[in-house]
Amino acid sequence: MESLLELFRIGHGPSSSHTMGPVRAAETFKLRYPDVSVYRVTLFGSLAATGKGHLTDTALRNAFHPLKVEIIWKPDIELPLHPNGLQFEAIDQNNQTVGSWQVYSIGGGALKDNNENIKVVEPYPINSSREILKYCTQNGLSFWEYVEENEGPAIWQYLDKIWETMNASIERGLVAEGVLPGGLGLARKALTYYRKMSITGSNFLQSGYLSAYALAVAEENATGGLIVTAPTCGSAGVLPAVLRHMCDHLACHKENVLHALATAGLIGNIIKYNASISGAEVGCQGEIGAACAMAAAAATQLLGGTVRQIEYAAEMGLEHHLGLTCDPVNGLVQIPCIERNAFAAAQAMTCAHFATFSDGSHRISFDEVMEVMKQTGRDLPSLYRETSTGGLAKAYRFPPTVNKTETDDNA
Repeated sequence: MESLLELFRIGHGPSSSHTMGPVRAAETFKLRYPDVSVYRVTLFGSLAATGKGHLTDTALRNAFHPLKVEIIWKPDIELPLHPNGLQFEAIDQNNQTVGSWQVYSIGGGALKDNNENIKVVEPYPINSSREILKYCTQNGLSFWEYVEENEGPAIWQYLDKIWETMNASIERGLVAEGVLPGGLGLARKALTYYRKMSITGSNFLQSGYLSAYALAVAEENATGGLIVTAPTCGSAGVLPAVLRHMCDHLACHKENVLHALATAGLIGNIIKYNASISGAEVGCQGEIGAACAMAAAAATQLLGGTVRQIEYAAEMGLEHHLGLTCDPVNGLVQIPCIERNAFAAAQAMTCAHFATFSDGSHRISFDEVMEVMKQTGRDLPSLYRETSTGGLAKAYRFPPTVNKTETDDNA
């Protein structure tokens, strides 16, 4: 199982799979073939279907700048390993292809190719929550201690940077105003929620500020702001909102928050390794559901929960998002994505409270729910997995999205 460095990534939204992943791939390909005349990038499947709404073309042009790039959109063709496929080609002055690379953006900014030769650090010897829970129980470890045992003490410096970036995205989102880009005419709401909470009764403070924090990050992501994948860009507001909310109401030292981040990351890693965090592969249950599970685990730890209670909270966070479809209107990470961050943050807190009230025992394990989520995602028709051809995306369209093969040739 990979390092948390591969899960928590700092980058610009609006999509880890549609912008951050393709940019990483483009930068890798550019280093391999720096002296060419033109780069050609063919986008397939879900990546092509919602790429314009997710600013994939803009991200690729920026990555290859100042060289020329030709972008070809093929939403009706899906490559074999994943719905988010890319084909890179390097073309010389004689219009000859001197190099090519087929690669997949598999979620959270991660990449995979046909040879599986994209090497990443895999420090964790155990990959299931059941075995990790057993190991921690036998050795008297917390989940965060298990993370440190495998990642080493240097992980805390990295998580400190992650928390700093999360907080900064909340602060920017709480003061920003205006309309989100993309043509839907959707106004930012975080500042309005935050101001209203400052003048309302105490009964509304808990949920109000929590929602404002989640909206702040999700809206920053929608504008291409700097955020942290937690575990993806589309679900980036859930975990920061819950952690900030816990800091508001508990005496949380930074060390406590970083430990909670480590536990959340461990939960996200387990999902990523054993199932998927890609909306194009399993629907939004893999993004928002995973984020809710991560945030629920972090909150339960900060509330003093045991490892068994933490696992229970994560299980509930994922279980009650089973079947959640990915149907972004116009391919934009706005409707219903932004509000889902706020609702999932509230759900995470509910799961944390429920788990801490219990003794942590429950019938269905986190591993079992995760396997169900994976299978449910496979069973979902493709129109409910980020293609923007079903669900809410079909109910409301303005303007039309890419629905056929086309070429975008831009210098």
